[in-house]
Amino acid sequence: MTNERTYPTRPYLAVSAAILRDGKVLVVRRARKPALGVYTLPGGGVEIGETLTEAVKREVREETGLEVEPIALAGHREVIANDAEGRAKRHFVILSFACRWLAGEPALNEELDDARWLEPAELSGLTTTEGLAEIIEAAFARLKAPA
Repeated sequence: MTNERTYPTRPYLAVSAAILRDGKVLVVRRARKPALGVYTLPGGGVEIGETLTEAVKREVREETGLEVEPIALAGHREVIANDAEGRAKRHFVILSFACRWLAGEPALNEELDDARWLEPAELSGLTTTEGLAEIIEAAFARLKAPA
C-alpha cells in the first residue's frame, strides 16, 4: 500500500502520549505494519490546523477511547526507515507528551490489538519501540508521579 507517507518529500510530524494513572503507564501494541506486534504509546499524525495538544487528545481518543490532559513534552524520537537502496521510505518526527489520565477505559481501534497499564519496570519483557522506556521515565519525572 503506497500513500503520501511512503517515500515522503518531507518528514511527517506525529505525537504520542505517555498516559499516567496510579503509578502506571498505558502501552499499546500495534496491529499493523510497520510496527506490527510492537508495544508503544498511543499516538499518530498531526493534522493541518491542529495544535500539538489537540492532536494528542484526538489521537488518544481515536485509538483508545480515553480522555487525557497533556501536561508537558516528555521527549521526541525520529523514525527514519530506509529501503534497500538507502532511500528514506518513511520519516517521522514524534513528539511524546506526558499526559494525565482523565476518564475512560481502553477501547482499542483497528490499529491496536492490546493495551496494558504497566509499571515502568514491567516494560523489560516486551518488544517496544526504541527509546520507549526513556520517554516513559521522562513522563513520570514531568508529572512528578512515583514510577
